[in-house]
Amino acid sequence: MKRKLIKLNAIEDAAVTKAARSDIDSKPLTDLQWSKVKPTLRRGRGRPLGSGTKEQVTLRIDSDTLAFYKSKGQGWQTLINILLGEIKKESKSIKQVEKKITSGSLLSNRSKAIA
Repeated sequence: MKRKLIKLNAIEDAAVTKAARSDIDSKPLTDLQWSKVKPTLRRGRGRPLGSGTKEQVTLRIDSDTLAFYKSKGQGWQTLINILLGEIKKESKSIKQVEKKITSGSLLSNRSKAIA
């Protein structure tokens, strides 16, 4: 259901303005304060700007792995990014995984699971 905007007439608007100005806890912004606020209120169309540090890549992922992350709902790509970032921070963990890959034990276990 779409909400309708209620427009005040001039008398109602004056009454609301008078009441707001008489409230000691609600002081109106100065022109200087307002000039600092206005730029933050405007945003162009489209998606919000990202960090600018991400790069778009094409990555082939097993369908069951992809389905798992997609099942987490909106933000699944961000989740993958966070998980990969955490693995990167844990240098010991990634070194262990790299060691298994280079020795062939990780890939051989993976191929046995697929077969």
